[in-house]
Parts: sequence; structure tokens; C-alpha cells
Amino acid sequence: MQNKSSIAMKKMKIFAIVEARMTSSRLPGKVLLKADGKPMLEHLITRLKSVKLLTGIVLATTTNHNDDVLEDFSNKHGIELYRGSEDDVMMRVIKAAESVKADIVVEITGDCPVIDPQLVEQTIKLFKANDVDYVSNNNIKSYPDGMDTQVFWLDALKKSASMTNDKLDHEHVTLHIRSNPNLFSQLNLVAPPEIDWPELGLTLDEKDDYILLKKIIEFFGPQKQLFSCLDIVQFLKKNPDLVSINNTVIRKGNT
Repeated sequence: MQNKSSIAMKKMKIFAIVEARMTSSRLPGKVLLKADGKPMLEHLITRLKSVKLLTGIVLATTTNHNDDVLEDFSNKHGIELYRGSEDDVMMRVIKAAESVKADIVVEITGDCPVIDPQLVEQTIKLFKANDVDYVSNNNIKSYPDGMDTQVFWLDALKKSASMTNDKLDHEHVTLHIRSNPNLFSQLNLVAPPEIDWPELGLTLDEKDDYILLKKIIEFFGPQKQLFSCLDIVQFLKKNPDLVSINNTVIRKGNT
């Protein structure tokens, strides 16, 4: 891996790679479902565009013709696009990062429409301040599900890919890295007490998630598009009945 002490970090290209596709098994077309008149994916991209430490954003989708609409989306919103394997998500992320000559990858999944941009920035800062291969805020669960941010050297992911042919590792991008802390140095960002709520589901997996996320987004409205994780937690604690909307949804593993 690169040695941060010998490389000027300010020259590093830091790209958010957003994985998204239209053929979700549980909620097809979910990333383009609308809230407050805009697709969920647009809410996510708007949030990432406010992260000052990012060089840019790449939408990493598949070559499946169903994802042609996501190519149209990327053109409309002025972000980079890469189309690759539907099943080998690890290689899709690698190729997406290579397409923009990224040094550092900030991996975000397309089903996190209310991710907190300040939290993304904080995770990047933690990575830049430490000589490690990988930093995340979800390896140790503390933040609400849907705030997931992973930051790592592209070279670390390429090394990981060269070491495993396991289908699960290639489906869940950083699983091999996270499973081998002896090979890849890593840190985890832990939530402060006021937003420590790992049981709270803010990812867009099923219809009930969409109902809850839509209510959250439309509560804050266009006047406060960049509401924070703390804003969400405070809103839901004042309206506990909303939390029950999606509390039976079973969450899959992290990428």
C-alpha cells in the first residue's frame, strides 16, 4: 500500500464510488423511487456533492440493459459513470475507480439516500490522518444502518481481489479486507452516544424502508436538504411510531 508519510495526501484523487442497479431482488427500481419529487439516488448524489474532500463521484452500475436509465441519470446530474459486472461487484468498483484514476475510494451503496455528508467527510479525514489501508464506520455497528461509509486505497482493494476468488468476497466488495485485519490495517469510526442507534434501518431495501425514508425526506423538505444523522435521530425520537414502519425488515450483510 502507499505510505502516507511519503505522499502528499492533498494530491490524492478521492472518488466516491456509488454502487447502484435497477434489478434489486427485493425492491426493483428502488434507487429511482421518488421522495419530495426527486429520485432517491438524486438525494444521495446531492449529499455527496457537498462533501468537499471528494474529487468526484462515479456511479458504478452494470451492463444490464435495465440499467440504461442510470446512464441517463449520470449524464443528467454531471457525474462519472462506469458499467461493469452485475455479480462481481468488487471488480466493478475497481474498474470504476481505475476509470477516473482514483487513488482513494469512498465506497457508498446506492441504497443510502439519507447518508450524512458530514459523516462521510469525517470518515475520509480519519483515513487521511492515519497510515492505514481501510477505514469504515460500520465494521463495528454503532451508527444507524444507512450511514455506511468505507474509505480505502484502491491498491488495497486490488491486492484483496488478487488474493481471493471466493464468490462472496467478490459480491461483498470489502468482505475479504475486513476479514483479514492482519493483512490490511484498519480503523473503525464509532458513533457518539447521541446517534448510537445501529438497530435503526435507514437503508432502502424494501417497500417499508421507502415509506419511512420518504417521510423523513419530505419532513425536512427542500429548505433543509442536507439534514444530518442527528436531525433524523431527533425527529424519529419525537415520532417513535414512525420507527415501527420498517423494524421488521431483515438486513443483508455489508458490502
